[in-house]
Amino acid sequence: MNLPSFAPRCDLFCRVIDNYGDIGICWRLARQLLAEKGCGVRIFVDDLAAFIRLCPEATQSAAQVCGGVEIHRWDERLSGSGAVEAADLVIAAFGCALPPPVLEAMAARARTGTAPCWINLEYLTAESWIGECHGLPSPHPGLPLSCHFFFPGFDERSGGLLREHDLPQRRAAFDRAAWWRGIGAEPPEEGIAVSLFAYENPALPGLLRAWEESPVPIVGLVPESRLFASLAGHMGHAPRVGEVWRRGALSLRFLPFVRQEEYDWLLWACELNFVRGEDSLVRALWAEKPCVWQIYPQEAGAHYGKLEAFLARYTVGLSPDAAASLRDLSAYWNSPGGGETAWQNFSGHLPALTTHARDWARKQAMQADLATALIAFARQRR
Repeated sequence: MNLPSFAPRCDLFCRVIDNYGDIGICWRLARQLLAEKGCGVRIFVDDLAAFIRLCPEATQSAAQVCGGVEIHRWDERLSGSGAVEAADLVIAAFGCALPPPVLEAMAARARTGTAPCWINLEYLTAESWIGECHGLPSPHPGLPLSCHFFFPGFDERSGGLLREHDLPQRRAAFDRAAWWRGIGAEPPEEGIAVSLFAYENPALPGLLRAWEESPVPIVGLVPESRLFASLAGHMGHAPRVGEVWRRGALSLRFLPFVRQEEYDWLLWACELNFVRGEDSLVRALWAEKPCVWQIYPQEAGAHYGKLEAFLARYTVGLSPDAAASLRDLSAYWNSPGGGETAWQNFSGHLPALTTHARDWARKQAMQADLATALIAFARQRR
């Protein structure tokens, strides 16, 4: 659903808590709001170094334009007169508190009857309770403003998932053989190509041993990340970008850190993808390939419930054995302990999981995407 008659000016506020997920989601959303919805978009981010990793043409400049999106450093300069002009749609990513000057500017608009639509964009979860909370207002205690909770999710009671409208066409046009030649290799004719993007993980040595002993070749593609340090202990030396390391049936090819568009290509080039966090999971799901998710750890093991909720939704339609194989490998990858045989069970179900991944993604794509849902929500409250 396109709404060209309503293209609000949009501000996104992002504090980078850890890694690149927060700013990565904001950057992806901002570009879609600009390209597909015609919005003028500004991002205020407190860690430009993290943003530069995703957008190498960016600099440490306090204000710049990248891909048509205004990028502003979130610091004391935010109190300047130009920075506090309130937009029509104000998105606080993942519960970050807006700066007081911005709140005051929003309240000034509210007093004239043109209050901005203020969104608290929450983290993705498959838990059913979000259906009761999605879209609910939370009045500000001292200003004539209300913030609305907006939950990305997997059904019509949520805000949907980030997905560009031309994604299926770009995926269909992808030249897998040319991509492999571009990294100095040929697509494996036998065996399994796997992308491996993860946090540090004590389950890694067990998985690598299973791959080394595999009856079919395993080609692992490892983009630069914190996982390099974890691999050093198993390999006996720190991996280097461009290196190819082999042991048994396993070969690991180490790739540079890639920007978001190129990460999609990596996912499309493999038969299986190990992913971490939120943004990588969503891109892996749209890749129509099986994936194993390393969910971001939370205190008191709160993340395990979120992982189980996702698997409960994702495995609908799979045979009990195939679903169990994905659950077992996911459990091992997120909470290692006595489950190193999980890979053997999982790999035997890979054909069924591949068919399921394609069918699941195409069915999920029937739901409105996150950017469209945000604009529709803001339009209703104009």
